Amino acid sequence: MEILRIENLTKIYGSGDNEVRALDGVSFSVDKGEFISIIGPSGSGKSTLLHMIGGVDRPTSGKIYMDGQDIYAQNEDQLAIFRRRHVGLIYQFYNLIPILNVVENMCLPVLLDGRHVNNDYLNDLLDTLNLRGREKHLPNQLSGGQQQRVSIGRALMNTPAVVLADEPTGNLDSKNSQEIVELLKLSNKKYNQTLVVITHDENIALQADRVISIEDGKITRDSRIRGY
Repeated sequence: MEILRIENLTKIYGSGDNEVRALDGVSFSVDKGEFISIIGPSGSGKSTLLHMIGGVDRPTSGKIYMDGQDIYAQNEDQLAIFRRRHVGLIYQFYNLIPILNVVENMCLPVLLDGRHVNNDYLNDLLDTLNLRGREKHLPNQLSGGQQQRVSIGRALMNTPAVVLADEPTGNLDSKNSQEIVELLKLSNKKYNQTLVVITHDENIALQADRVISIEDGKITRDSRIRGY
């Protein structure tokens, strides 16, 4: 079942001689539970694409549908609610709140939405992410790999339609990088979570179900690696 559809997406910055076409007519769809990686050199447009899917930056033209909803048909207030409820974001530098502990950081999206925390799901995530015993730790008391696990937990806590990860291993050593990839794969299988991962690391990209390559704002390859 299709969860995400991108239609002829274009993003242009500047104008005239200063015009930069960051995305140029990008189209593809993603099924629920699929794990795809988007790979490309620096400046290829992959991070711009991620921001468009996440409702962070409006396209110049084209459409994005998530769960059948036209994301950019909404006003800014509706878009903010949409991001909070339907999109989980994982960043390279974690973006944890330094004065909040592990559980508070993980539960933040739910609490901001004015909803009650599902404690059974929270406890399951703590076990899955190997964060048991660190519930009260602040970010500065955690390793980089542990902080990224908290970031993954925060992204999953709202059971979003799609989790978007922007270079999630870019700030980690090879051992922690592989652990984070394994956790993303586990969340994909255990929770049937749809994952879109931006990476420049081909070894990481090839662990997805499908690899989309982008260069100069255009898709140059869309290859299925394995079933899902």
